[in-house]
Amino acid sequence: MEAPSCSSGRYSYEEYKETADWLRDHTEQRPKVAIICGSGLGGLADLLQNKTVFSYEKIPHFPVSTVPGHAGQLVFGSLQGHECVCMQGRFHFYEGYNMQTVTFPVRVFKLLGVETMIVTNACGGLNTNYSVGDIMLIKDHINMPGFAGQNPLCGRNDERFGDRFPCMSDAYDRDLMALAKQTAAEQGCDSFLQEGVYCMLAGPSYETIAECRALRMMGADTVGMSTAPEVVVARHCGLRVLGLSLVTNMAVTDYDSHEKANHKEVLETTRHRAKDLERLVSHLITKI
Repeated sequence: MEAPSCSSGRYSYEEYKETADWLRDHTEQRPKVAIICGSGLGGLADLLQNKTVFSYEKIPHFPVSTVPGHAGQLVFGSLQGHECVCMQGRFHFYEGYNMQTVTFPVRVFKLLGVETMIVTNACGGLNTNYSVGDIMLIKDHINMPGFAGQNPLCGRNDERFGDRFPCMSDAYDRDLMALAKQTAAEQGCDSFLQEGVYCMLAGPSYETIAECRALRMMGADTVGMSTAPEVVVARHCGLRVLGLSLVTNMAVTDYDSHEKANHKEVLETTRHRAKDLERLVSHLITKI
């Protein structure tokens, strides 16, 4: 893995362009849609036809994923006749990466000509009306690391990517959400489709009971350790965003409970529901 060249931990425009140019030189695909796969959801990339696969280690300036359930591959290919690029594994703040490194691929996607980003994650359910296995359309997010100053847009702004102060009230595209609901109904997924607010915490420890209660009071329906930084940068770049969260466990909010969140349970639940999410996304692609 190559670190950013400047002391602030930020990448230069030339480094983003070098990565994009390298990828463009090594594949004939020109995707308009990028998909970021959450824990255990890398099977979305397996649906692609005419694939070109790059290990993250081989791509100039690309970070490396270190989390179980993240394959660490960038896959170009065709899904339902539409060219896509899919990240099998994302990067997290808790891995020791700064927010600019976590979001590095998003700006590369922009330079590749991507116009729409679909981001998925595994999450814990806070809303008591949700069940394990539900898929939540993200209508908004609460970026807790951002509250603490860990925003990927901190530092000097590069106008070639976007404005200094991007709007986030429209972070998740309403037209894409409507298409997702329509597709879910057509594919028989609407019975376990929810719509709500995702909250990102830095991790890697799971939430305390008091923290879960506080997040629920703030209006969060689910909680996880990713997604918000990529969405912030995508919107800064002018990409349309659709977010999908798979509820893999219910957050513990009762001091008398003996339930404990663990990553093994997350991956096991994901395995059972992943095919439904894959079907939803693959048919959704045809409508974008």
